[in-house]
This record gives sequence, structure tokens and C-alpha cells, in this order.
Amino acid sequence: MNNIPPFDISDSKAAGTLMFLSGAVALMGIITAETLYPDYSTRQDISDLGSTRPPDPVILEPSATIFNSTMIITGALILIATYFVHKRYSRRVLTLPLTVFGTGVFGVGVFPGNVVPWHGLFAMVTFVSGGITAVLSSRVVTEPFRYICLLFGGISLMVLLSAIILQERSPLMVLGFGGVERWVVYPLLMWITGFGGYLLGDANTRD
Repeated sequence: MNNIPPFDISDSKAAGTLMFLSGAVALMGIITAETLYPDYSTRQDISDLGSTRPPDPVILEPSATIFNSTMIITGALILIATYFVHKRYSRRVLTLPLTVFGTGVFGVGVFPGNVVPWHGLFAMVTFVSGGITAVLSSRVVTEPFRYICLLFGGISLMVLLSAIILQERSPLMVLGFGGVERWVVYPLLMWITGFGGYLLGDANTRD
């Protein structure tokens, strides 16, 4: 008989796989919802894909279902990954904000743009906690990825802060609200995908 070793997956592999998938699911889900949304412009808010804001919310299918489901799945993947990240590092300074981040993403899907004020609250929680988590993750990784975490988290937070303080006076508003929002969100998606890849590589190194 062939001696087939039992299936075994380390905490790093589990966390890395889930984090990588969460970034990929989010990106591909957004792209798909954009493609199926008639006359959609990336100058629009990303959340318009799920529903525009009151008083006259616009909900277009199948984009709404795709976007909202994408956010729910992404948030769930992040929350499950957090468990394995905590087992790997045992650093609450990382896992607590990561939990908040996953909860925020999940809430964005559960409460679309027409559900006020909850959608806006969960979106802000996602933006702030995501940037903070990316920055704090630099404390548990090695160079040069440490600097990438600081860079992407810093870009997301600085763009968000600029939009909050300067609002329409921000020079970034030439991109439209949707363009500015993407400069907050997409660095986080690149970070979480990269962090997943880092954890997978870390698992292979430790095996």
C-alpha cells in the first residue's frame, strides 16, 4: 500500500488561502457588477453597484445581488481568516482591527446604500479599520513586504483623511467620488491579497 500522508493544513496556509481569496473575490465581484451595470462610471461610488442612496435609490440587477453577495462573502472570508491569523501570530494588535475590518465589509453587503445610516457607518468602519490593519500588519512581516504594508495602508488612510477634511476641495476630487473611493479601497484589496500570499509563502518556509 502507498503511504499517503494525512491531509494537514497549517494555520499560515489556512489564513493565507482565505486572505488571498477574499481579495480576489472582492476584486472580481466588483468588476463583474460594474460590467453588468448599465452606463456605470467609475466616478460613481462603488456602493452604487448595490444600491444608490436615498431619497430615490436605484437598484439594478444582477449587479446589486452580485455586489452585495461579494461583500458578504469577502467579509466572511476575512473573519474566518482572522481566527487562523490569531493562531499563527497571537497578536491582538493585528487580529482585533482585522476582525473589525471583516465585520465592516460584511456589513456593507448586508446593508446596501439605500439602508441609512447603517451602510455609511459600515463603509466608514471598513475604510478606517482596513487602513489601520494594513499598517499594523507591518509589525508581523519581514522586509520588503513590511514597507508595502505601510505604503498601501498609508495611501488608503491619507486619501480617506484628505476626502474627509477637504471634501470637494480635495485635489483628488478631479477623479470624482468614485475615483477617490477606489484610491481608498483598492490599496486595501492589493494589501489583503498580498498578505495572503505572504502567509502562504511563510507556511512553505516553515514546513
